[in-house]
Amino acid sequence: MQILVSLSIALLSGLMLSRLAKLAQLPAVTAYLVAGILVGPYCLGALGVSGLGFTSHADVKSYSLLCDVALGFIAFSIGNEFRLSQLKKIGKQATIVGIFQAVITTLLVDAILIALHFAMPDKLPLTVAIVLGAIASATAPAATLMVVRQYKAKGPLTDMLLPVVALDDAVGLGLFAVSFGVAKALKAGAVSILSVVLEPILEVVLSIGLGALCGLLFTYCERFFHSRSKRLSVSVAFVFLTIGLSMLKFEIGGIHIGFSSLLVCMMLGTIFCNYCDFSEELMDRVDRWTAPLFVLFFVLSGAELELSVFGDILIVLIGLAYILARSAGKYSGAFLSSKLAKCDDNIVKYLGVTLLPQAGVALGMAIKASELGVEGAIISNITLFAVLIYELVGPMLTKIALTKAGDINPEGKTSARHEHAKEKGLHKHLPDAK
Repeated sequence: MQILVSLSIALLSGLMLSRLAKLAQLPAVTAYLVAGILVGPYCLGALGVSGLGFTSHADVKSYSLLCDVALGFIAFSIGNEFRLSQLKKIGKQATIVGIFQAVITTLLVDAILIALHFAMPDKLPLTVAIVLGAIASATAPAATLMVVRQYKAKGPLTDMLLPVVALDDAVGLGLFAVSFGVAKALKAGAVSILSVVLEPILEVVLSIGLGALCGLLFTYCERFFHSRSKRLSVSVAFVFLTIGLSMLKFEIGGIHIGFSSLLVCMMLGTIFCNYCDFSEELMDRVDRWTAPLFVLFFVLSGAELELSVFGDILIVLIGLAYILARSAGKYSGAFLSSKLAKCDDNIVKYLGVTLLPQAGVALGMAIKASELGVEGAIISNITLFAVLIYELVGPMLTKIALTKAGDINPEGKTSARHEHAKEKGLHKHLPDAK
């Protein structure tokens, strides 16, 4: 009972708050995150009534399976943006921008934080500065995708944004693995070539391979069914299967083998959309099915945010330096790389702003960094602080950038109720949708 009541309160609070966000012209994802804070351990959950909000962070983490599934479907949706017809137009540009902006961001954040390390070596260890630089490269695909969907964004900037976000996380995983390996070497006094070079390469390659294999099997199985409901069921089953397989971890000869669920599910979507004739129609149905799941994901993400980080002034100051450095890195990296790739002027101007949201992937990296002990705790707190700021502000900035680029039509939003009535010829009997 407590689980169902907690989830229903989370879902309803997110939906109701999104109505207020609409009046304030804010993206719905921002409302979901704020709703999560309100029903989380620091507000409603502080009452200590089981089922009435989330009473602790352990309570929120008990729903981690929902978040894993939601991230899998988000990655699957982004993978569907990698259609060969579209990649032929922007594939080269997206690759250049995706790689260069991530690397530039990491180098800039590393440079600024290492300078801070020399200014206060006792407060900011070198290992922390190096790892945070790599974490800075990651962008939150979930928040970006939700803004694009809510406002039905369409245009050159949107076409470039989604592939870049996908590549961004792949590059970010590689940069983090190398930086984390260097940090562990500095802490232990010994360098492991396996952890620095081989393991991240294997993770990326094996994730792509597993996703491709699941995608081919998925496309093959879909052809045995003709009803829309059964095809939808098969789609959900394969995303579940892919998420589950991506959680496998094992060790061979001292080499740790693992998969990135984001990369695996992105590849699943990429293969499916390029080999299945009816993928677009099916993806539209999947998107509708996952809508409540995505709302819950963001509300849970908001409830998981650690507000206690504001109590440490040092974390706040270093966090502000990290946020400013990462923002400058994302904007300048996207600006320079898109200029180099000869992209559309609106892409050059606004792409960097749309890459600011940061959440799941960065938090996953921070959790991995906890192996560094005390330094890992510092990394985790700074990352949590940055995620809190970026998740609340990032979606709004993404919306503004897409609007200025002309990808969002201010008049493009309509009421689903009135659209249905119009189809049935009943619109004359309903009040004006505006």
